[in-house]
Amino acid sequence: MQQAILQLQNVTKRFLENASPAVDNVSLTLQQGDVLGLLGPSGCGKTTLLRLIAGFERLQSGEIEIGGQIVCDYSTYIPTEQRDIGIVFQDYALFPHLNVSENVAFGLKHFSKQQIQKRIAEAIALVRLEGLEKRYPYELSGGQQQRVALARALAPQPQLMLLDEPLSNLDIQVRLQLREEVRDILKAAGTSAIFVTHDQEEALAISDMVGVMRQGHLEQIGTPEEIYTHPASKFVAEFVTQANFIPAHRQGNLWETEVGSFELTANHTHDTGEIMIRQEDFILKPATNAPIVIRTRRFLGREYQYCLQTPSGKELHARTMTDVALPVGTRVQISVTVNAIQVFPQ
Repeated sequence: MQQAILQLQNVTKRFLENASPAVDNVSLTLQQGDVLGLLGPSGCGKTTLLRLIAGFERLQSGEIEIGGQIVCDYSTYIPTEQRDIGIVFQDYALFPHLNVSENVAFGLKHFSKQQIQKRIAEAIALVRLEGLEKRYPYELSGGQQQRVALARALAPQPQLMLLDEPLSNLDIQVRLQLREEVRDILKAAGTSAIFVTHDQEEALAISDMVGVMRQGHLEQIGTPEEIYTHPASKFVAEFVTQANFIPAHRQGNLWETEVGSFELTANHTHDTGEIMIRQEDFILKPATNAPIVIRTRRFLGREYQYCLQTPSGKELHARTMTDVALPVGTRVQISVTVNAIQVFPQ
């Protein structure tokens, strides 16, 4: 049975007395060894939530528990350095006058000399930087600097790692490579972690659980698969899957739209809504009298992305494999893969 490493109960934070809360009544549990991706647009409260867990901010109400110990509630406040956490920032925050080993050793002041050497060697091996111990930050690439920051945070073997958009300053190629590495490193260390990002792909790729935030609320929390396939709200569906939404009207089990009728067997209490169709769930079939026209086609390597125009002028986006290339201007009928549609009330 996994143990909870972190528990948040009704955590709320306001920066100004009458302003909307930056973090609004958030509750969640993180199990030992899991990576939680906190995902959301800029200003949704994800970094503030991370800062509350770290102890950089004080909450107004609620409770934060790390490793079974209450670190913050209305009467308790345990400072950051006593919370047994490691923190990795966006901008690495390495000491320019210290070499790699010295940077990694920075959080190990309370250990014996022998332990310090052992921890430095283990942390550097974990992030695969053996041989670079004597180099200074300016002699390293951005990706290597971020790995040093990770090694420094992991060296004291904290219960919990907090990572605030740690890959956002890196170029795309390094970012994709390091995304995989960061997950592997955390798993190898057996460390629980919270990873803040505004990049949907990054959150889905790196996390065991994803929490989607909006305007201070935790809109949905679940596995990457749950969040992607069963979004709890239109906001989650738009932000995580970049799905299409088409106005629809219900007739029995059929939902009628300007692009065709779709059968849904689930019980719905409403008669109007919007059906959600993910880009990859469209099936496009050329038909001379069809109501939908291909406006643009983009080649994305493994797939094509089409922009389709409906009779009302609405744009839909579809992705298909590259085995069939439909020319711009083609009229197409659309159908959808089985069980791929969801309806949200308007």
